[in-house]
Amino acid sequence: MTSDLARVRNIGISAHIDSGKTTLTERILFYTQRIHAIHDVKGKDGVGAKMDSMDLERERGITIQSAATHCVWSGTHVNIIDTPGHVDFTIEVERALRVLDGAVLVLCAVAGVQSQSLTVDRQMRRYGVPRIAFVNKCDRSGANPLRVRDQLREKLQLNPVLLQVPIGLEDRFEGVVDLVTMEAVRFEGANGERLSRGPVPADLEAEAARAREEMLDALSMFSDELTEAILEERVTPELVRATIRQATIGLKIAPVMLGSAFKNKGVQLLLDGVADYLPNPSEVVNRGVDLDREEAEVTLTSAPDAPLVMLAFKLEDGRYGQLSYLRIYQGTVGRGTEVTNTRSGKRHKVGRLVRMHADEMEDIDAATAGDIVAMFGIDCHSGDTFTDGTLNVAMTSMFVP
Repeated sequence: MTSDLARVRNIGISAHIDSGKTTLTERILFYTQRIHAIHDVKGKDGVGAKMDSMDLERERGITIQSAATHCVWSGTHVNIIDTPGHVDFTIEVERALRVLDGAVLVLCAVAGVQSQSLTVDRQMRRYGVPRIAFVNKCDRSGANPLRVRDQLREKLQLNPVLLQVPIGLEDRFEGVVDLVTMEAVRFEGANGERLSRGPVPADLEAEAARAREEMLDALSMFSDELTEAILEERVTPELVRATIRQATIGLKIAPVMLGSAFKNKGVQLLLDGVADYLPNPSEVVNRGVDLDREEAEVTLTSAPDAPLVMLAFKLEDGRYGQLSYLRIYQGTVGRGTEVTNTRSGKRHKVGRLVRMHADEMEDIDAATAGDIVAMFGIDCHSGDTFTDGTLNVAMTSMFVP
């Protein structure tokens, strides 16, 4: 785990069923070298996706539980929660979104915004989660990313800003034009692992120029500096990225990126977008309630040397016994640390601390504010807050509204 919070992202991947969330996560793990072979949800090799570790998930090709993993992309440490899309498992999505700093909303380029997309978006709004929209399946017959962008505006009342235009669609989908750099990006190699950048194809120049103008026009609403740069014709990719980041974190826009996870196209650029545009833990305001002052609101800091506050957001009874997934909001926890459950008042000693990779785990000695980890053998409920005993705060109210 990096100690530099600026290089940490806690993200969720959320969507309607069958939009390609788990396939996208599988590609992310491959490109970040967390796995060395790609296995598809219903692939012919019968292995199944890494994140679908339950037998039922592999049998039916759906995600039931939220799986947690982590990876590193260009020096940025990314904690990922792969959440269910089925409406039956909405509480799993709710628990996951509670602890995220940013999200990727995956949409099918053919089906667009669907019923569960609306539910997921409503949950993201409740917790103020900034999001990137990833229009997946651009290789499918009937794919229309521009229609999906319009649905984001009309059905979800978001302010979608298109950052890419497709090079071909359906079975002719080759890659994307990056409107920030005005380059054509194609994905080569057996698994699309090699990116080739070149000039915008001649037949797309007019469309790309028009789309870039629309993008800059939308972004200029949030940056006087960018507006001046546009008027003086000195716009740089760095300034555009900084404006996108500022507007995304401020929940003013939803950047829209395109690709096909199954065909290995567009995923690396999405990872760049996660690093460039989604917030790090210190850029998100996290609030708890002070149990000694009638639940007066308190703002937590992301400082590793502050008093410890962490939330158990998911419990699992599996082959390893009870496992409690934790989001650390401030302070540091390590093996041997004594923690207090502010709901029950019980004190516990942390015996084993792990970082999860789907159904596998790696032991760690300590973790700090901004990280997502798991601990064994501590009796607690989902939604319980743990502190080092010097604070009596909770991340969730003790009163039922």
